[in-house]
Amino acid sequence: MKKYAIIAPTSMGVRITPADRQPVATSDLFRMQATSAESNVLSISSGLGLPVKALTAFVEGSPIAQFIKGDLRRRGIEFEGKEVPQGGPWGYRHQFNIADSGYGLRAPRVANDRAGEVGRTLNAADFDLNRIFFEEGAEYLHLSGLICALSPDTGRFCLELARTAKRSGTKISFDLNYRASFWKGREHELSAVFREIASLSDVLIGNEEDFQLCLGASGPETGGKGIGEKIESFKGMVEKLRAEYPNAEMFATTLREVVSANEHLWGAIVLANGNWTVIEPRPIPVLDRIGGGDGFVGGLLYGLCKGWDAEKCAQFGWACGAFVVTLSDDFGLPADEKQIWDIRAGNARVQR
Repeated sequence: MKKYAIIAPTSMGVRITPADRQPVATSDLFRMQATSAESNVLSISSGLGLPVKALTAFVEGSPIAQFIKGDLRRRGIEFEGKEVPQGGPWGYRHQFNIADSGYGLRAPRVANDRAGEVGRTLNAADFDLNRIFFEEGAEYLHLSGLICALSPDTGRFCLELARTAKRSGTKISFDLNYRASFWKGREHELSAVFREIASLSDVLIGNEEDFQLCLGASGPETGGKGIGEKIESFKGMVEKLRAEYPNAEMFATTLREVVSANEHLWGAIVLANGNWTVIEPRPIPVLDRIGGGDGFVGGLLYGLCKGWDAEKCAQFGWACGAFVVTLSDDFGLPADEKQIWDIRAGNARVQR
């Protein structure tokens, strides 16, 4: 029996947000939390009792590193990572993510301060991959394009993880997560990394832009369309991708149309075994949109680890995303599966 449901490499940092959804520049009171897209994904499964693990790096002796470790323990996420000496005041540190959640017609804004980020040093030599994948084992390795593109070192690290996972029989999920600032001047290098990982992946997750810009998929122009048209254009593009990446058993994306910072139309599309599941977008209230997409991925992977069919996985993922955006955190720790299924059913009655 495999020890872990999901393993994910990640670069942990901290997120600071003003109180009461105020703008960053005019605020003097902030809340700090530990954060990363990949730990957000893991939190859904850890909150529901599945064993998960983060592979990461820490700044040795840093109080921020201690804060992050304590938060991961609180979430039930096991972690493993090298302690990297800071190297003086201009050396390594954990990234800072500074977020204005927005309100009404004032859009959210996110700024990242990643100079000297310790996660850029992630290296396969710092982990015993034979022990992790062949002795302990995992059902899924989850990779994010954010980590693959963080630095040349992390790209090589993710490639080695994917290759080792494939040899061990671990399934691979890959959320492409394209970021233009990460790719600038590195298009040739990163395209090769992303294409190889995609060729090894069992689950591919992304939107139209992700598939086109990361994998060179042919498709319609991105942006400026109604949400209904996006469903059909996404289907057409994925049908072409299936031939190029035959190892993938599932393709998935979320659908989001912003009414205001407080209300979105939220849907999802999943293709598995040649069958489409379409969750038509419907209005959801939003406290903070950051992390909703990670919640969807976390719920989808939880369902796969539980052996559910694709439709049930998609529904649970949709509801986990809708759950996370009601929180001031950018991750969700569900009380139980019922809490998530009630969201899917639209049941907000008090539970006694």
